[in-house]
Amino acid sequence: MIKIIAVLCSLSSPANCHEQIVTTSDFANISVQSCLTGAPQLAEWMNQHPAERLAAWRCVIGQQNGRGI
Repeated sequence: MIKIIAVLCSLSSPANCHEQIVTTSDFANISVQSCLTGAPQLAEWMNQHPAERLAAWRCVIGQQNGRGI
C-alpha cells in the first residue's frame, strides 16, 4: 500500500498546518514513482479544498501509520 500524506496549511491562518492522508493505493492507481514526483491525486485533492495550501507531501509505503497518521 502507498499513502500520500500532505502537509496542509490554512490560507486564512498560514501557521495552522496539519497532516492529511490524501489518498492510498487502495482507492487510486498510485505508483511509488508517481507519488514521489507529485501524484495527480494531489492536484485533484487540492482543487476540491481551495481553503488550504499544500506545504509539502510525503509517501508512506506499507501498512505503517507514519507520524501519528
